[in-house]
Amino acid sequence: MADSCSSSGCGCAGAKALPGGAVPAGAGAPRFCSVFRIPGMDCPAEEVQIRAALGDVARRLDFDLPGRRLTVLHAVPVDVVLGRLKALGMGAELAESGPAPDEPLASAAADPAGERRTLGVLLAINALMFVVEALAGWWAESSGLVADGLDMFADAAVYGVALYAVGRGMAAQGRAARLAGVLQLALALGLFGQVAQHVIYGAEPLALPMMVVSVLALCANAACLLLVARHRDGGAHMKASYIFSATDVLANLGVIVAGALVAWTGAPWPDWLVGSLIGAMVLAGALRILKLKP
Repeated sequence: MADSCSSSGCGCAGAKALPGGAVPAGAGAPRFCSVFRIPGMDCPAEEVQIRAALGDVARRLDFDLPGRRLTVLHAVPVDVVLGRLKALGMGAELAESGPAPDEPLASAAADPAGERRTLGVLLAINALMFVVEALAGWWAESSGLVADGLDMFADAAVYGVALYAVGRGMAAQGRAARLAGVLQLALALGLFGQVAQHVIYGAEPLALPMMVVSVLALCANAACLLLVARHRDGGAHMKASYIFSATDVLANLGVIVAGALVAWTGAPWPDWLVGSLIGAMVLAGALRILKLKP
C-alpha cells in the first residue's frame, strides 16, 4: 500500500496540474503521491465535486474517468485526502500511496484565462442551440430535435456549474450542480411526456426541418470541438469538455438519420426512438448529479 509511486507506476509523473497551475493555499510542496479508486466517478459533474473537495489540499490532480481512478500529489496525510473523497459518497478507496517523485514539477500548460473564455463560449453556444432546437422541435413536432436540444442544455449546465464553481467553496458548487440536475430532470421528464403525447395522439414530424436544424447543431458542435481542442491538454476538465462535444456530434448525427428515415418511410417512429434514447441519456446524467453528496 505504501509502495513508492515512482516505482509502482501510479502515474504521478504525468499528473496534470490544477487549472491555472497555481498551488492552492495550504497545499504546500507535494510530499506524497496517492492513487484512489473511485467507482462512482464517471462524469464531469463528479469531477467538479472532487476538485472542490480537494482544492486546498491537493497540488496536482489527474483524473481517469473511464478507469475511475484519481492520482493526487499532496502534502497533507493521505487519510485527510481519503476522508474528503469518502465524504462525497462515490465509494473512494486508496489504491496506493508513496513519496512524491523527486523531479521538479513541470509548469502547467493550462491557460486559465483562455480556458475560462473557451468555457464561456461553449456555454453560450450550447445555451443558444438548446433554445433553437427546442423551439424548432416544438414547431416541427420532432421529439428528436427537442431531445438534442435537451442534450445541449445538459452540456451548458455542466459548463455553467464549472464556471460558477471557480473560486467558490464546495457547498456553493454543490448547490449549483443540484440546480442543474433538477432542471435537467424536469426537462427530460417533459420530453418523455411529449413523446407519449405524440405516440397516443399522433404526430407528423417534419423531416426537412429536423435535418436542417440538426446540421446547424452539428456545425455548432464542430465549432465547440475546434475551440476546446486547443485546451484539452491543459486539464481534465477541458478533456471532459472535448469528450462532451464529440459525444454531441453523435447525437446530432442520430437526429439527422432519424429525419432521413422519417422522410423515407413516412413513419414518425424513428423520431420517437431517437428522442427517447437521447432523453434517457440526459435523464441518467441528471440522476447522477442529484445523487452527488454536497
